[in-house]
Amino acid sequence: MPLAIIRNDITKMQVDAIVNAANTSLQEGGGVCGAIFYAAGAEKLQRDCDKQAPIETGEAVITKGYDLPAKYIIHAAGPIYRGGGHDEESQLRSCYINSLELAKKHQCNSIAFPLISSGIYGYPKEGALNVATNAIRDWLMENDMEVSLVVFDKAAFSVSQDLLGDVKAYINEHYVNEANMVYSFDRSMLLPEKESFLLDEPNETKEQKIKTLEHLPPPPMQEMAQQRFKEPQPTKKSKHGDVMGMLDEPFSATLFKLIDSKGKTDVEIYKRANLDRKLFSKIRTGKGYMPSKKTVAALAVALELTLAETRDLMGRAGFALSRSVVFDVIIEYFISQCKYDIYEINNVLFEYDQPILGG
Repeated sequence: MPLAIIRNDITKMQVDAIVNAANTSLQEGGGVCGAIFYAAGAEKLQRDCDKQAPIETGEAVITKGYDLPAKYIIHAAGPIYRGGGHDEESQLRSCYINSLELAKKHQCNSIAFPLISSGIYGYPKEGALNVATNAIRDWLMENDMEVSLVVFDKAAFSVSQDLLGDVKAYINEHYVNEANMVYSFDRSMLLPEKESFLLDEPNETKEQKIKTLEHLPPPPMQEMAQQRFKEPQPTKKSKHGDVMGMLDEPFSATLFKLIDSKGKTDVEIYKRANLDRKLFSKIRTGKGYMPSKKTVAALAVALELTLAETRDLMGRAGFALSRSVVFDVIIEYFISQCKYDIYEINNVLFEYDQPILGG
C-alpha cells in the first residue's frame, strides 16, 4: 500500500531507500542514526557523508546503502524541538518532502522513514506523527511510491489521547463479545414457558435444580448469536438515487457508479483510500477479482459513505461489519462520526494492533 505503518527495525527493511534521522554535520550519532551507521558499515558511510556535509535543517542528501538491504540511505536533518515557535513544523515537513523527492529522482519505488526528530531531538511524538502523515499524504496525492513509516515499538508512536478516548468509549459502548453475551443469558430465558417454573420451585433443592438443568437440551448458541448480530438489510434508497437500490448489482459496478455520483476520479479515490494503483486496476477490470474487507472499508472511507451505504458496499463484496470484531467497530466509529481521514484511522488501527486500511 502507498503508506504503511510498520513495527520493525528500519535497518532490516527490504526497500529501495531508508531515511536516516541525521544531524546537520552528517556525523554518526545515537538512536536511529547510530543503528543505521552500524548496520551499513560506519567507516564507509562516514566517508561518503563527509563529502556532502554540512547540510541545513530540513534538507536531505543521499548515499549508498552499503551493507544494508536498502540500495540507498537518505539523510534528513530534523529540527531540535524548542517549544514549537522556531519553525520546527515546517522544517520537519521539509525532511519528508525533500527525502521523497530525492527518492523519486533516483527512481526508487519504495522508501522507509523513522519518525524523524521524535527521539533525542524532543519533538512531541503525537505532533511528529501528524507532520509525517500529512506530509507523506500530500506528496502521495501527486506521486506514486510505496512508503513505510517504521517504529521500533509502541513507545515511539503516539496518537491523540482525545481521539483514542473517543474511540475507546465507542468500543466500550458498541463492542460485544458474542460468546460472553450468549453465556451471560439467564438460563431461564432458554426454557419453554411451561418448564421455566422449575427454576423457582420453592420446594426444590439446589441439587435437584442442577439435576433438572443437566437434562435440558443445550442452548442454541450459534442460532442465538446469529439472530443477535444479524446485519441490517441494505438500504434501497439513498441520497445517490437508486445506485444503492440495485440489490443484484456486483461490487465493482456499484463502486464505480458511486465514484461517478460523487463527481470524483479513479485517481482521487484510490489515493484517498491508500490503495496501490495496480490493485485498483484489478477492481476496475472486474474480471472476477474481489477485494479484501480492509480494501472495501478503505474505499468506503475514500467515498465518504454513510454507515448504511458502507454496509451495502461491504455486502456486495461478501462482507459485513460486526459488533464483535474490534476492527469493524473502529471503522464504524469513524464512518458514523463522518471522520474520513484514512491516515488518522490507520493510526488508531495500528494503536489497537489491527490491520490498517489500504492495499
